[in-house]
Amino acid sequence: MQDDDLPLWLPRLAAHGGPRFLQIADALQAAVAEGSLTPGDRLPPQRRLAALLGVDLTTITRAYDEARRRHLLEGRGARGTYVAAPKVELSAILDLSMNTPPPPDGVDFGDLLKQGLSQVLMSADAELLMTYHLGGGSDSDRKAGAQWLEPMLGQLDPRQVVVCPGAQAAIAALILALTEPGDVILAEPMSYPGLRAAAAQFGRRIVAVEADKHGMMPGALEQACRQHQPGLVYLNPTLQNPTAITIPESRRQELASIAKRCKVRIVEDDPYWLLADTPPPPLATLAPEQVYYISTLSKCLTPGLRVAFVLLRDPHERERFLVALRSFALMAAPLTAALATQWILDGSAGGLMAGVRKEARLRHRMARNILAGRYGGAGDGLHVWLELPGYWSPSQLARAADSEGLAVTPAEAFATGGGAVNAIRISLGCIQDRGRLRTGLQRLSHLLARRPESFSVAVV
Repeated sequence: MQDDDLPLWLPRLAAHGGPRFLQIADALQAAVAEGSLTPGDRLPPQRRLAALLGVDLTTITRAYDEARRRHLLEGRGARGTYVAAPKVELSAILDLSMNTPPPPDGVDFGDLLKQGLSQVLMSADAELLMTYHLGGGSDSDRKAGAQWLEPMLGQLDPRQVVVCPGAQAAIAALILALTEPGDVILAEPMSYPGLRAAAAQFGRRIVAVEADKHGMMPGALEQACRQHQPGLVYLNPTLQNPTAITIPESRRQELASIAKRCKVRIVEDDPYWLLADTPPPPLATLAPEQVYYISTLSKCLTPGLRVAFVLLRDPHERERFLVALRSFALMAAPLTAALATQWILDGSAGGLMAGVRKEARLRHRMARNILAGRYGGAGDGLHVWLELPGYWSPSQLARAADSEGLAVTPAEAFATGGGAVNAIRISLGCIQDRGRLRTGLQRLSHLLARRPESFSVAVV
C-alpha cells in the first residue's frame, strides 16, 4: 500500500467519539468492508501512523491489537502488518444451549484483562499467586466476596465467605460435607443438571418435589421432608435454570418456615439474582441458620474466572466444607481469584455486570419479538424456557435443530423426576454477535412452525 492511499481510510479522530484506539480500529473495519483496504494490503508502521494521526504509539498498538481481535489484520514478523484474508467459519453451529453472559456492548475484554492483571501484579506478591492457598481465599478475596454478596444479603463478616472454583464445585462440596451416601436431596422436577451429576457421583439420591408457576410448592416440600428425611433441599429461586421462574417473596417465606420447622438445610444456588429486575430477598435472609448461599461470577461476568462465593455462617461447617472441597478441587486459582477481587473492589465488575444486564434485556426483547406467543422468558437473565407445540418432543426438536445448525437443550437434560415436560431451554448469551443470534432465533421459529419430518442418519 502506498502512502498516497492513506487518506482513503485514515480516520478523522473526534474529540467526543470515544476511545481513539477504537475509532482507528472502526475505521480499519469500515475500510475493509467497503473495499478501500483489501486482503494483503500492507499497513504503515505503527510509529508512522501515530505521527500521521498525532497520537502516541500506545494508541496505535491498542488499535492494531483490537483490529487483530476482529480478524482484520495479521502480523508477518519483520515484514510488517497486513490486512488479513476473511476468516473462514468452519462451524456454522449457532449455539443456543450454553448459559453464558452475553458480551456487553462497548466493553473490551482484552483491555479489561490487561488493566486488571496489571493492577494485580503491582499490588500482589507474584510468588503468592503461584502457590497453594488452602483457606478458601485470601483475606482480600473474602472481603471482595462479602462486598459482592452485600446487595443480596446485606453486610457480612468476610470470615463467613468462602471462595470456590465455581458454583459446581461449591454444590459438590456442600453435598459431601453435609450429607451421607444414600441420603435424599430434594429438588424441583426441572433443575440444574450439575446437581444431578454430583449427587449420582457421590451416591446421593435426588427426589423431585412438585412445583407450579411460582416454583417449589410448600405443601409438597413439607410432605417430602417428613417422608424422606432429606439431607438437603436444593433451590435455584431466581430466574430458575431452566424454567426462568422466580419464586415470589411470600412463597420464599413459606419455604423458609418449613425448612425451620422440619430442621432441613437448603442450598440456595442464586447465580442470576443480580441480573433480575427487582428480585425478592434470598431465602438466606429469611432463614439464615438453615440456608447455604452460593453466588457465582460465571453468569454475571464471565465463566473464565471460575470464582464463586459461598456463605457459611457456622465455623465448624465451614471447615467441613473446606475439607470436602480440597478432596477434589483444592482451591480457586489464586490468579483468577485475585483478578476477580481486583475487579470487584475497583468497580470494574459492577460496570461489566451492568453491561451484561443491559445486553441480556435487549436479547430478551429480540427473542420475544421473534418467538412471539412461544416466548417463555422473564425479560431478564440468560435463558428462555420454550414450551413446544404438541407435534414436537424435546429430544426430537433438539435433533431437528441440530440438522438446521442450531444447538438447544431439551427438557430431559434437566429432569430430576416426575412427569415429562414438553419444552426446551434457549440460552441467549453464548452467540456473541447479536445479528447471528437473530438468525438463530428466526431459524428456530421457522422450525417450530413446521411439523417434524423423519430424520435419517447418513452412513459413510
